[in-house]
Amino acid sequence: MIQRPTFWVISISLLFGACSGVKKVVEVPLPQPPAEQRPAWVIERPVDTEFYVGVGTASKSRPGAMDAAKESALNDLASEISVTVEGNSLLYTLESKDQFNETFTGTIKTSTNESIEGFERVGTWENASEYWVYFRLSKATHARLKAAKRADAVNVAMDYRARSQQSITAGALREAIDQGLRALIALKAYWGENDLVEIDGQQVPIVNALYADLQKLTSGVRIQVLPERCGLSYADHFKRELLITATYTGNTGPRTLVQMPIFITYAGTGGKVTELKSTDVDGKAITTIQRVNVAANPKEVLVKLHLDEMISRELDRTLVNALVSGLTIPETHVVIDLEMPKVRMKVTETNLGGPLSGAGIAQALREELTNHGFRFVDRDTDADLLIDLRAASRKGTESNGFFTAYLDVSYVFRDRRTGQVVHEGGKHDVKGVQLNYEKAGMESFKKARPDVRSDLVPGIMNAFN
Repeated sequence: MIQRPTFWVISISLLFGACSGVKKVVEVPLPQPPAEQRPAWVIERPVDTEFYVGVGTASKSRPGAMDAAKESALNDLASEISVTVEGNSLLYTLESKDQFNETFTGTIKTSTNESIEGFERVGTWENASEYWVYFRLSKATHARLKAAKRADAVNVAMDYRARSQQSITAGALREAIDQGLRALIALKAYWGENDLVEIDGQQVPIVNALYADLQKLTSGVRIQVLPERCGLSYADHFKRELLITATYTGNTGPRTLVQMPIFITYAGTGGKVTELKSTDVDGKAITTIQRVNVAANPKEVLVKLHLDEMISRELDRTLVNALVSGLTIPETHVVIDLEMPKVRMKVTETNLGGPLSGAGIAQALREELTNHGFRFVDRDTDADLLIDLRAASRKGTESNGFFTAYLDVSYVFRDRRTGQVVHEGGKHDVKGVQLNYEKAGMESFKKARPDVRSDLVPGIMNAFN
């Protein structure tokens, strides 16, 4: 009876001891998903001595992410295929090399990306936000393909060169220049290199040789103008024809240049005069020089080859402009000898019906015409032109102590030999205001003088031209 209570006490203690042990158990955390497994070529750019490498990426948030990543990889691949400008190459020797190189690399980079061949896709990788692509190109394969392309380009260029030489022999400069430019453009990917080919029995850098051919085409042009000085006079109505002859001087002797565009320019009374002519079957063109600005300095006619008109619009203008900027463009300067007429001026000037007491219109007119080369004589028989100038002021109104006068000016230019009116004009109702009528009349003369200089004389000059 004494043992039973003891047994139950021990059993209960063990039970509670077991429960207390359960509370101390450590919970094991649940397993996490594995980290992103990026390929090694995404983490670090590959380096391979036998291959050019291109790795590109694009965000999936932009449309066309896959195509954008491919384009990026091709750009990266192209950047490894560097273009080295060799010494004495066309790019190296041109005077405007810095600008030319910038033009060249921008154009060539675009064409290189479009023409890369033989590359292979090594791999692609993407996650929720990115798309990656990895291209590579065997350096040996690239060299082989480039050599084949270069050979094809050289053949095309040499064919254009042969055509260009045939054209210049026939006197067709336009076609010769066009074919010379096409020969150079066919080799645009190799302008920075010194590839040798056999021309006329010698091994020469082909690109430099083609550019030298183009330079010879323009520098071999001769432009002759007759007469050598352009004399303009009143007797010829300040008008003269110039005969322009264009020839090409080459190894086979001079050749007449037909259908060659000629650019002609000089300073005219209404601004710069420009004219475009083409030579005929005899290599000649005629232009008429007239309405020359007598105040121009220097007074000359510029005649030159209009090269831009000889270049086909289908050619790449960026490349063509870079090529022709260093060419010698033939031109001729023809001096204009302007012989102004001798004039005899008869003047009638009155202020309010009385004699003029100060400087009038005649003085301003004489000064301005003299500045423009007119020569004044004292006898009618020595003159080419007779000028009849009349200027008269008249009373206007008076108000509050201020007096108004008005001036009328008229002039007539006549040919002394024929008596015909060459030019006539005038100014009317030129207003002068002063404290009395006489001073108001003189004020009207004063105000009219600037008009004579700015309006009347140019009008006279236009009438003679």
